[in-house]
Amino acid sequence: MNQEPHSPASCRLCGAGLRHTFTDLGLSPPCEAYVPADRLGRPELFYPLHVFVCEQCLLVQLPEHVSPQEIFTEYAYFSSYSDSWLAHAKTYAVRMVERFKLGPEALVELASNDGYLLQYFQEQRIPVLGVEPAANVAKVAAQKGIPTRVEFFSRECAAAMVREGTRADLIAANNVFAHVPDIRSFTAGMKLLLKPGGVITIEVPHLIRLMEGNQFDTSYHEHFSYWSFMAAKRMLEDFGPTVFDVDELTTHGGSMRMYARHAEDTSCPVSERVQDLLRREEEAGFGRLQTYFSFNEKVRRTKRGILAFFIKAKRAGKSVAGYGAPGKGNTLLNYCGIRTDFLDYTVDRNPYKQGKFLPGTRIPIYPPEKLRETCPDYVFILPWKLNDEIRQQLAYVRDWGGRLVVPIPELEVLE
Repeated sequence: MNQEPHSPASCRLCGAGLRHTFTDLGLSPPCEAYVPADRLGRPELFYPLHVFVCEQCLLVQLPEHVSPQEIFTEYAYFSSYSDSWLAHAKTYAVRMVERFKLGPEALVELASNDGYLLQYFQEQRIPVLGVEPAANVAKVAAQKGIPTRVEFFSRECAAAMVREGTRADLIAANNVFAHVPDIRSFTAGMKLLLKPGGVITIEVPHLIRLMEGNQFDTSYHEHFSYWSFMAAKRMLEDFGPTVFDVDELTTHGGSMRMYARHAEDTSCPVSERVQDLLRREEEAGFGRLQTYFSFNEKVRRTKRGILAFFIKAKRAGKSVAGYGAPGKGNTLLNYCGIRTDFLDYTVDRNPYKQGKFLPGTRIPIYPPEKLRETCPDYVFILPWKLNDEIRQQLAYVRDWGGRLVVPIPELEVLE
């Protein structure tokens, strides 16, 4: 059944009751709540990971079970530990400066993390300001010389920034839109902060690619919403600026970068790509509620395939280690019930995570050198969206006859 008549949640955009399941991944702890060794004897809180689709506005969303303050005040995700993500950020910076003829004007990035993006604008002598709620991550940006405001962005935050004299020629909201529960206040804040003639860019995973690629592990408690282009465009133009262009990207399993401006600004005409993507989404059925109902069973089939691999490997006496400790990996492992009886350990390049344990499953996290020490038969790639980068990093696994395993969209053991 797709209807959930007893769900108390309401749509964060239109207020309609959320009655229809997109996917139900059971109970899971917050995906970035890594467990220190001295807390292994203490309990963890598990929350529903039940994603709904609104029957009125068709926004796919997760009700707010965990507050943003609890998730983001102390955060374990640092963007700078992915080489391919840094390359993506540098390319973005160069293109934005060229396309919008940016000079010594103000650039503001929302959810600026450890300064991974703003550093490339600084290299081009463009003044920058980051807004980042996680104090531990913002501290790293400040150490790089990147001015950072430690705060959750909202309409009220934007109003305070404007009173202080800050306005932006370019607002970068890259991979933050899905993380915002009060998306209306966030969008209104961007409009308020944007100078006349300024541009907003928003990067967000694309719901079409999520469904096509069976990317259920993108669902976790810090991702409050999952966007089609038609839903995002409608929301932006209802509560903020006008969308005038869109790029389709390969990052995060398939994303879109939306460009927006003040409605009265005619210097950026609406691109044909906007209507083209809207048409393709309509033809794919994303304007109909029924389209969203097929995903849940697809996810269940993938779970059975992942468990079948682990059961077969363990019955054959094979060892399996993980690579990476991303939030999406914790969704996958908790949903599938994979603990140290299946996955011996995982490794991660981020020192912040090393020596800790994955939330829920309590799988230990080591530095990457651990793989060479133990020579596992299989290495299970948890941040599979960085598959190409990681395959190059792990080419040495073949030296002892080990093989790499990619779980999504369907489990594949690489030759």
